[in-house]
Amino acid sequence: MADESSDKILEIVELARKTGKIKKGSNEATKALERGTAKLVVTASDVNPKEVIMHLPLLAKEKGIPHREVPKKDDLGAAAGLQVGTAAIAILSEGEAKKQIAELK
Repeated sequence: MADESSDKILEIVELARKTGKIKKGSNEATKALERGTAKLVVTASDVNPKEVIMHLPLLAKEKGIPHREVPKKDDLGAAAGLQVGTAAIAILSEGEAKKQIAELK
């Protein structure tokens, strides 16, 4: 079950990247959360050290922005269109992923 939902999250990230707008990296995700511009924040659970992204779920909750976690930063990076893994991404504009993101809430 966990794999299925993380696959769904990665598909949403990919769709938002192609049809909307995303920010890559924990710093960009943090900024998007603080500004309240993020529609969804996704972090990878294999980030080391954990401190890099530890604040993101709390900040997302505080701002009322959905947060999801995927197992691997490499998968998250690939979904975000990167050659390398990324600790976090923020979706700023959902594009065609709007419906799927709404279903997550």
